[in-house]
Amino acid sequence: MENTHEEQIRIVQETVAGKEITFAHVMGGPAPIIYQKLGLNPQVDYRSSAIGIMNMTPPESAVIASDIAVKSGNIYLGFADRFTGTLIITGDISDVFSAMTEIVGYFRDTMGYVVWDITKR
Repeated sequence: MENTHEEQIRIVQETVAGKEITFAHVMGGPAPIIYQKLGLNPQVDYRSSAIGIMNMTPPESAVIASDIAVKSGNIYLGFADRFTGTLIITGDISDVFSAMTEIVGYFRDTMGYVVWDITKR
């Protein structure tokens, strides 16, 4: 009998608990299909809109980041996951960038996190 398991590879993935924002990006003027596929607010002016996405550890940090985002301006909270540390916000480009800047600044300066530079496209 032939061993069919020789070609299989096992991958073990784990995260190391740290205090960091591992990803922060603002997408300016994304196509409407992106909003639809992500299940985000369809009542958006796509010409001046943006999507901001972040990932952080520990993942519960997304709850704090969500609070900062919605209090920072006219932001729609699209998705916040306390289990993966993912946050997605939408709004006008300036509001999204401002919220992301406030989140990164608070986590860096007040909570001592290592932060990712905000990228924008």
